Amino acid sequence: MEAAIVTILALLFLSFVALGVYATVKVVKATKRGVDRTLDQARRTVEDTTLRAKSFGQAGVAAELARLRLSLRTSMRATQDALQAGAVEDASLRESLDLFARLSAHGRELDEDLKRLEREPDKAYVAGQLPALTERTERITGSADALRQAARDRARRFAEDDLDTLSAQIDVEAGALRHWTTTDRETTAPEPAQAAWYETAPGPQSQAQTWPEGQPQADEGPQAITAPDPRTTAYPWEKTARPESAG
Repeated sequence: MEAAIVTILALLFLSFVALGVYATVKVVKATKRGVDRTLDQARRTVEDTTLRAKSFGQAGVAAELARLRLSLRTSMRATQDALQAGAVEDASLRESLDLFARLSAHGRELDEDLKRLEREPDKAYVAGQLPALTERTERITGSADALRQAARDRARRFAEDDLDTLSAQIDVEAGALRHWTTTDRETTAPEPAQAAWYETAPGPQSQAQTWPEGQPQADEGPQAITAPDPRTTAYPWEKTARPESAG
């Protein structure tokens, strides 16, 4: 019995230790990813700042290479951010992300070529390569810009359609909330209600109609000129036959 208890306690202890190690590893990996992301952002910021300084502070092929790299990096980063943000709400952009991944491979290859040419001592050779490099850069950035603008136009169109639908629903709801205007117009001059067949005609002293028993009550209206036939009893809704000759 004691051995079983000791075994259970040992298993619990090992489970807690394993859980602690797993949690520690997850925290360390998350921290490492955060640090790597921060370092990458810092490195990109430094590189972009350096390229801007070269493009404005230098002349010749060095400035042109820096301008091409800066244009390429800015366009690709903006397109990547737009597609990743839009794909969260629009699943159809996943295909656009796949196309952008293929385009990014060409962009990274071009960026590496431009970076190597920055260290090339033969400036005449670099100047001869600039037209082809400029054309490649424009083709890649043009495709990236087209993807980014299309994604933004699509998101804007969806937002406009949703706003139109919402505005129509709000107009309907607003009309329903103002139902008293229609009700007031309908109830300003109500038509006189028709008396039910078991009620007397409206009057200053009208009361609910009751079934007659025997002779008419004294407070009923004027009697007919000819007395009713004692063999029959006239109901209130039946008119007394008028004699052909009176008085």
